[in-house]
Amino acid sequence: MTHDSPLLEVRGLRKRFPGVLALDGVGLSVRAGEVLAVVGENGAGKSTLMKILAGVYTPDEGEILLDGRPLHLTGVRDALARGIVLIHQELNLAEPLSVVANLFLGRERLRGGILGWLDRPAMTREAKALLARVGLDVPLSRPVGELPLGQQQLVEIARALALDARILIMDEPTSSLTQRETDRLFEVIADLKKAGVAVVYISHRLAEVNSVADRVTVLRDGKNAGDLSREQISHAAIVRLMVGRDLRQFYARQHAPKPEAPVRLELRGVRYAGGPVTPISFSVCGGEIVALAGLVGAGRTELAEALFGIRPVTEGEVLIDGEAIRPQSPRAAVAHGLLLAPEDRRQYGLILADGVQANLGLPNLDWLSSARFVSRRREAALAQETVTKLKVRTPRLRQPVGLLSGGNQQKVMFGKWLARGPRVFILDEPTRGVDVGAKGEIYALMDQLAGDGVAILMVSSDLEEVLGVSDRALVLHEGRLAGKLARNELSEEAVMHLATGGAAR
Repeated sequence: MTHDSPLLEVRGLRKRFPGVLALDGVGLSVRAGEVLAVVGENGAGKSTLMKILAGVYTPDEGEILLDGRPLHLTGVRDALARGIVLIHQELNLAEPLSVVANLFLGRERLRGGILGWLDRPAMTREAKALLARVGLDVPLSRPVGELPLGQQQLVEIARALALDARILIMDEPTSSLTQRETDRLFEVIADLKKAGVAVVYISHRLAEVNSVADRVTVLRDGKNAGDLSREQISHAAIVRLMVGRDLRQFYARQHAPKPEAPVRLELRGVRYAGGPVTPISFSVCGGEIVALAGLVGAGRTELAEALFGIRPVTEGEVLIDGEAIRPQSPRAAVAHGLLLAPEDRRQYGLILADGVQANLGLPNLDWLSSARFVSRRREAALAQETVTKLKVRTPRLRQPVGLLSGGNQQKVMFGKWLARGPRVFILDEPTRGVDVGAKGEIYALMDQLAGDGVAILMVSSDLEEVLGVSDRALVLHEGRLAGKLARNELSEEAVMHLATGGAAR
């Protein structure tokens, strides 16, 4: 095998699931020391392809070659033994166990042979070195479930680095990372390239692809849509291949907020459990999309949880349409028309094993039921109406939500609240792990809700999204409200100035 020969090559892969042809003759190749970005809309086949490469699935047709020789994987352990490591977007960590235990789970360092005892000093030394590589400084003894999502993602990446991969597959590795953590990850990738590791990088953040990729392979509807060399990579070129058309006016708003719009949500001197000492005050008018920006760990999700009644409000007033409420529970918040779509849809927003219909009906059982029995006819009618309105791609209404793509899961999570006629809708990272096409659909939905007079509070770590979608931005730093930016004041520099502790100008 020459230096220019592919380290890994895929030819004509096909994979069928009941009712779905997920991959239809897909091919790609990646060389040692190269970063290959694989992009495509949700449902394009990226996850299926990566799971085949990692030994999770077996292809129905086609072949995989490693070092020019046919590769037949019998499972994940076999893939790991060949140096193929997949970092899943949905993290696979043992949350009750410590950081160091997660880093070495299943490959613990032992003294005295296979029947010996744990070599804790050796594991501690290695763990410190691994965390230093990804720029993470946390207590090694801390249960990983207590870490913020972004830090958990770095632990997952550190664990993959410990496996001495030849081919490292990263599925949305920056979806929960701050810009600083993302920059550190790119440094790690540069080091891996120098060491001859091939990196397959999956991301919906096209600016990242432009920064990190040597080549791009685009999938569409389970097939190859095209490849781009380093010189050809651009946002417009990738989008054209992904969706087969130009996405013009991606962030275009059809419904501008009205100057006379009433205040829908108002906070007056609010403090809450786990929140800052400084009280928080702000308002959101009907028809506005107001971004809640800040770095990971700034307290945005905690504020959203307080408004939704997950965290008790200990001081001040929360008003909806001028009426003071005490959202001491999610049930009370929902009763007042204040709804939350959480950041982690799989853990907190959906029941993955249940069908689309059941998930859409769950928060609406009060009016879907009579005599304590759920009307399946009414539930199915609601589900069909929501699926059609939001363009949820599902083969059937009873399809388990966990089998849908990330973008369609997100639509189901939003859709379950729409029947309740939201007055205030809090969207926590509404497009996390969602492809560019589904992002456009979600932005259009947000615009439509704003046009209907809903006040939208959008928590987002994506600066491009904050600048493109919002009418105003509220920026948090270490829990406190660092500043407010009007539409004409919004810029990346202005947001980051406040997010990093700079004084309001």
